[in-house]
Amino acid sequence: MGVNKRLTNVMTSSIRIPFNDYSRFIIMSDCHRGNGGFSDNFSNNQNIFFAALQYYYEREFTYIELGDGDELWENRKIETIINTHSDAFWLMSQFYREGRFHMLYGNHDIVKREPKYTKTKCKSFFCDSINSHVPLFPNITMSEGLILDYMEAPYQIFLTHGHQADILNDTFWRLSRFLVRYLWRPLELIGIRDPTSAAKNSERKSKVEKRLAGWSMKNNQMIITGHTHRPVFPKPDEVLCFNDGSCVHPRCITGIEITNGSLSLIKWAIMTRDDRSLYVGKVVLEGPVRIDEYIKKTLKEAV
Repeated sequence: MGVNKRLTNVMTSSIRIPFNDYSRFIIMSDCHRGNGGFSDNFSNNQNIFFAALQYYYEREFTYIELGDGDELWENRKIETIINTHSDAFWLMSQFYREGRFHMLYGNHDIVKREPKYTKTKCKSFFCDSINSHVPLFPNITMSEGLILDYMEAPYQIFLTHGHQADILNDTFWRLSRFLVRYLWRPLELIGIRDPTSAAKNSERKSKVEKRLAGWSMKNNQMIITGHTHRPVFPKPDEVLCFNDGSCVHPRCITGIEITNGSLSLIKWAIMTRDDRSLYVGKVVLEGPVRIDEYIKKTLKEAV
């Protein structure tokens, strides 16, 4: 099955969420939460992630995790990951409890697509502070795609992880997982990068991005993905293919905000005040750009 058909099939089967100019979304992906060991790329940014998510929780954002939230290629048990990063999972469970959380799966956590897996592994977790199990994501449904329906105009935003444009990490994901788990993970610990990874190989990254942009242009459809870890925020007169980046950049995390009917590419990082004290702060890298501006371009091309 070709890239275009794979992406189209995902979009066709995606759940739909209506939104308007008063809606607030934060979209992040590729956290790759691990077991806290040397290969856990999330550990360095875990405090930044928690502070950012706390900011969005207090301001009533809906959190959309766009795949590869958990590193389940290198690690076999999600229970170990949840226990290691229990503070992050606790906060995500608060979003979920209030109906403000959507988790999509990517290639590195594709096992979440099995209802039996999520029902048994993501139902609850053990909280050390109260010495008992507490609800995590009971009855959650993990999706491969999500559509945000803009209520102000006949317009929609398609969200998916983006691995569908990378055949090695989609159709042959079991082979890729085997190689990562038993070959590239040990080599990564001594500084050798995985050449099959779109996130770590610039040539593969560019190919995946071109395929995603090609689908977006062919279908005249705005799409937001992750997978390559490289943030992309096009202007209204460019191909409407966005990328939220990742949560495992060196010293920062990136994401896409949707607020007041506009989109922005943002970065969270540890910053320094004038008195040299440290704090976690947000920087707007691109935008905000009104969704109306993208609608005008889309409708013009559709004529």
